[in-house]
Amino acid sequence: MNHCNPRFVIVGNMDGDRTRTPGAEAAEKVVQAAADLLSSGGIEAVSTRAVAAAAGVQPPTIYRQFGDKQGLLDAVTGFVLQNYLKDKRRAVVTDDPVQDLRDSWDLHVDFGLTHPDCYILAYVQSRPGRMPSLARESVDILHQLVGRIGDHGQLRMSVKRAAELMHAAILGFVVSQIRVPPDERDPQLSKVIRENAVAAIVTDGSQPSLASDLPGRAVALREAVLGDDAGGALTPAEKTMMAEWLDRLADQHG
Repeated sequence: MNHCNPRFVIVGNMDGDRTRTPGAEAAEKVVQAAADLLSSGGIEAVSTRAVAAAAGVQPPTIYRQFGDKQGLLDAVTGFVLQNYLKDKRRAVVTDDPVQDLRDSWDLHVDFGLTHPDCYILAYVQSRPGRMPSLARESVDILHQLVGRIGDHGQLRMSVKRAAELMHAAILGFVVSQIRVPPDERDPQLSKVIRENAVAAIVTDGSQPSLASDLPGRAVALREAVLGDDAGGALTPAEKTMMAEWLDRLADQHG
């Protein structure tokens, strides 16, 4: 299995001050040591004792900087995810939101299979109900991509359900392929699963009846009235009620 091997430099603090403090230097050493251990030995190699020894610091330094081992793993995972998130943010938005979703799928799969240990940390070993903030951002981007499809009236179900379906499909695929030696992987399998997932959430483009097209119409109306670009014509309470109604209509045939 390939391991991630991030290289990075911690510059300044969160307020933009580029003065390197002793604490920042210690944190840099610790995170770099943890990244090197993750690269050479996988997740199991990243113990607090091993990281402290490799960084040349005492174990209490790690707890002061990161709280606990999970905090350290989150920090390392965040650095690895940064480049992936940069690519996601820079992705060109076209007039074909379905193709944009496909492209995002391919980018996600490439990241997962290139950095398997980091992927497991980000998306699999997260605590229940919680994941690293940058991993959460990638999920938010997925919701935005699916929302654009809904805005075009092409979804069979609500944005929430469609995004969760896509996330479950891609997560299951990547995790299953991480266990397969690279030379034994089916290079076409990602496309097959991707297209089946897309077909499950996207309408086929035929002329549907009003009843069968109701989910798509409900999603499109939800995105138009309640999306990020919508105005403030409705109160928060009205938006909550309308969102509940439209999601129910969108998911009744999903």
